[in-house]
Amino acid sequence: MSLIARTLGRVSGAPPERLGVARLLIGGYTLHYLGKRRRMLRQVSRTDPALFAPMGPVRALSRPTPPRVADLINDATLASSLLFAIGVGHRVVGPAHSALLTWTLSYRNSWSKIYHNDNTLVLHTIMLGVSPAADAVALSSVTRADRCRGPAHPRYSWPLHLMNATSTATYLLAGIAKVAGPSGWAWADGDQLRRHIAIDAVRKAVYGKPAGPAGHTLYRHRALFTALAAGSLAVELLAPLALIDRRLGRLWAVSAFGMHWGIRAIMGIKFRYQQSGVSFAPWFDLERLLRAGGRR
Repeated sequence: MSLIARTLGRVSGAPPERLGVARLLIGGYTLHYLGKRRRMLRQVSRTDPALFAPMGPVRALSRPTPPRVADLINDATLASSLLFAIGVGHRVVGPAHSALLTWTLSYRNSWSKIYHNDNTLVLHTIMLGVSPAADAVALSSVTRADRCRGPAHPRYSWPLHLMNATSTATYLLAGIAKVAGPSGWAWADGDQLRRHIAIDAVRKAVYGKPAGPAGHTLYRHRALFTALAAGSLAVELLAPLALIDRRLGRLWAVSAFGMHWGIRAIMGIKFRYQQSGVSFAPWFDLERLLRAGGRR
């Protein structure tokens, strides 16, 4: 216990508003994300059971749940997203919403395609769900001014540190997967990236989907793809260094954010959570948004 106390003492604290705004942003994003896909999720649960390949906690099932049960779980997840975002009953809603979101997105990934970009959202939500993320910036604190603003404390910074560590870990694994593949470190010369973009464009053309708007125009510029490949590899493999210093972390967050929008422009591939910027919000002093709004 004394070792834990000394470790916590070396961790800089964060104001409760910072963690509260992170919960508000991520919960609000989840509400929007699931709300737009409510009809799609209903259709997924009614597809051919032969396509069902359970992932994650859904492995506990030997066959799909009845569609009506799946609909109820989806709607419960949507409702919990709203309660989570506004901070109502967080001690119960936080863990419940985390469990519901984990199940809902795992169930969706159990049908024909896995959406890996949902994993970061789920992990961030779990960390917020089990933390004191509603001590401020919550509906329950509107009439309780003493909880709207409090002193900085490590209990409010640890969840943010864990969320950032999770983010950097996902990028590090992606970078390792590249250099551990057939191309090895030669992936950085850009040829593999150019081939991947060309194959992706052909596949989309076959299925009648639009390819990345800039991919065809930029394909002939080999040196550009060398810079893009080397840059993306650096963002991924050097991601853990962002945890050393907050300013370095913010620089990395901006670089990763730009990388995802570059992927969207060149390949037409969307990483919605990352492109929204919400994924990188824990790197910043979010409480300044409240103060700026209060001054206005």
